Amino acid sequence: MTRNFTWCAVVILGMGAMLSSCSKHPQSAKTGMRYNDKYNGGFQVFAKTHPAPGPGLVPIEGGTFVLGGSADQDVTYDYNNVRRRVTVPSFYMDDTEVANVDWLEYLHWLNINYPGDRELYYNALPDTLVWRSPLSYNEPYVDNYLRHPSFQDYPVVGVTWDQAQDYCIWRTDRMNENILRESGKLATWKDASGKGGGKKAPAGGATAAGGSKEPFNTDIYLNGQYKGAGIDGKKMMPDLNPNAKPAQGSKGKPTRPVSMEDGILKQAYRLPSEAEWEYAALGLIGNTENENITDGKMYPWNGMGVRSAKRRTRGLILANFKRGDGDNMGVGGYLNDKADITAPVRSYVPNDFGLFNMAGNVNEWTADTYRQMSFEDVDDFNPFRGNEFKDKRMADAEKGLLAKDKYGRPIKDPAKAGKKKKWSELSVEQQQAATVNNANALPAGIAAAPPAGTPAATTTPAAVAANGEIKSAAAGKPYNPDARGFEDSTSSVLYGVTTLVNDHSKVYKGGSWNDRALWLNPATRRFMNEDDASAEVGFRCAMTMVGATEIHPDSRPHFVERKPKPYKTKAK
Repeated sequence: MTRNFTWCAVVILGMGAMLSSCSKHPQSAKTGMRYNDKYNGGFQVFAKTHPAPGPGLVPIEGGTFVLGGSADQDVTYDYNNVRRRVTVPSFYMDDTEVANVDWLEYLHWLNINYPGDRELYYNALPDTLVWRSPLSYNEPYVDNYLRHPSFQDYPVVGVTWDQAQDYCIWRTDRMNENILRESGKLATWKDASGKGGGKKAPAGGATAAGGSKEPFNTDIYLNGQYKGAGIDGKKMMPDLNPNAKPAQGSKGKPTRPVSMEDGILKQAYRLPSEAEWEYAALGLIGNTENENITDGKMYPWNGMGVRSAKRRTRGLILANFKRGDGDNMGVGGYLNDKADITAPVRSYVPNDFGLFNMAGNVNEWTADTYRQMSFEDVDDFNPFRGNEFKDKRMADAEKGLLAKDKYGRPIKDPAKAGKKKKWSELSVEQQQAATVNNANALPAGIAAAPPAGTPAATTTPAAVAANGEIKSAAAGKPYNPDARGFEDSTSSVLYGVTTLVNDHSKVYKGGSWNDRALWLNPATRRFMNEDDASAEVGFRCAMTMVGATEIHPDSRPHFVERKPKPYKTKAK
């Protein structure tokens, strides 16, 4: 049984500003105090809703499946996809690969916001030289593939893993900024441009707290460091805090920026984990009935072949791949897969999750660091290998201000401990950071960068032992924030020297326009260095789903969630 798993029943959050309305006067189940009451402290609680996905995403209802289970052979003879039952939580995923037009939008934004920063723009450019081959006339693709309108809906290629990560960060900020501007929580786009009669925001976005010109960043905004004249919108959140005061020069009621508790802003875009990607590609939900999988899959579609069995499209190739030596597109007059290199990102039939091209077209980066035995090593819930635990650097712990780089983004350092630090430890680090900043005469909120070649964690001297090992600030014990090679048995000294596999090796999956059908199997896996690129590798983004994991709870049996009984202060 095949089901097109689009999310029709999702409850759209919209503005997200609706206060909790479980009863006329919602109250705490533990203290009896009313929520959203400006007279008793003003603690605000908002309606618990299932947030809608961000732009371009579709929901993927998670569950258990056999990681590596769809492979019928060890393609690389590496014993690198040992079958393992795991559970993948529900999440969101792009229904298509990121296209050239999407990347050009990114480049355009960088160009208009940082017109003098050629290095930033250059570093974001895909490597179009990936099309060059000594014995193939691919030079037209070098010049045209990224920018010509004919290729605008084709998947972007020549993008490294690092560039894909940067794109995810940029996309997150633009999505959340648009939500806030469209809803009036920030100055509207028209007002921010100076065309709406309001105060024009400075070039580069707006003037953030402290007077610096910088674009919107989600983390900095949530920390209260992006507000003021030219930034604040006309429909900001009401501030019920009894200590709050109206904005300077305003005669209205106190307002505040949006917070995480409001449920308005969305989670960050990111690369999907290897397990998420494989689970989504298989789309077994279309073959599932009451926890029973009626039929397995070798590809994102049903059946053992690669051709359509439907009457109107019978015999057509279901993905863009290389059928054999010298056969990338079929015979003239009847081009079977309709593509010589890549194809538009919405080509062919989507799988049962509604995802296009999860086999063929381009391979896709995943977030995981490659290890041959990852499937045996990773946890069985939300398996992932690639953790580099980081903390946001504080510019002023007393005021709770985050340190920012020159682009207005929070600076993140390797985590110095595996647990929450004591306030006294934060204070010591703050004093040391202030000493460094004062010595370099840096503006408030902008942290000093460590000397070239020095790990960021060593900016706090107490965090590094004599042997160079990072110590936990909490207990003085060794702590390693880089867990990509967790429990590797190979010598860390020789790793990457005696083998091509190292902590910069990232997994990609899916097969491409230039791969044989065996690579279309979702369980197959290959790796490439994170700063390398290929004409056969692109990517799509994912997003974490918060809250309930079930997509259609009303269509299945479930226990009713009971509401707490209201507390009455007066006895009957």
